Amino acid sequence: MRARDLARLVRLPAALSVPGDTLAGAAAAGGLRGPGAWALPTASVCLYWAGMALNDYADREVDAVERPERPIPSGAVLPGEALAVASGLTVTGVGLAAAAGGRRAAGVATALAATVWGYDLLLKQTPLAPLGMAAARGLDVLLGAGARPADAGRPALALAVHTLGVTALSRGEVHGTRPSVAAGSLLCTLAGAALAAAPARGRAPGGAAERVLAGALAGLFAVRVGSAQVRALVEPEARNARAATGEGIRGMIPLQAALLAGHGAPGTACALVLGAPVAARASEAVSFT
Repeated sequence: MRARDLARLVRLPAALSVPGDTLAGAAAAGGLRGPGAWALPTASVCLYWAGMALNDYADREVDAVERPERPIPSGAVLPGEALAVASGLTVTGVGLAAAAGGRRAAGVATALAATVWGYDLLLKQTPLAPLGMAAARGLDVLLGAGARPADAGRPALALAVHTLGVTALSRGEVHGTRPSVAAGSLLCTLAGAALAAAPARGRAPGGAAERVLAGALAGLFAVRVGSAQVRALVEPEARNARAATGEGIRGMIPLQAALLAGHGAPGTACALVLGAPVAARASEAVSFT
């Protein structure tokens, strides 16, 4: 398997939207400057890439008809190779989490890995798919908290709720959605924004300036993502569902940044937002369905 084919299999650059989860969890737990602050995001990226490889393995028969250009149906990657990549990245991700964050981080990483595998192999085509994806995103945030996952409960909830709405709406990307689904997705986005804008508590609450920045970023997130969801609500056609889904994926960045700012990490928040154009282009390769 060539390096280029491996990069396509795991959606290599699309993982730029993932480290913000664990960084937000680390900020909430007061561990953003700890020894595992960057190792845990790396573990998260490994588990994300594992999920992408496993996604293509699980969808290989459907992709042979609908997406023949993907690595497996095109013949560039064998199904067994994709499964091996997913397995190796899973073990690597859990191992990194254990080394950087100890037993609790290893436990969260194991739960995250189980959720990723369960989603790709069992839940994706069922009504439980949005819940599975939301659980994975929430666990990804908790992973960043290392030995203190309870301290990252609110950031985890904010990203999980938003992911629930985005994933539900994404199921209408081909045949259109329903107004009730678009409305529910909009409510999830507004709930996520409210959680991010509210004054942070815990080990690393931000000051007044950080709270203002968090509110501004949460507002930016709500306006950008919410506007696209309103269009899908008014006209629930497939094109609007696709546009709202893409905006929801890209919106992860300002939401993560708002949570970081609210927990006293404005510099990291600004760095994340400045990297948003790169992550936004990469996120086009991501598919929730």
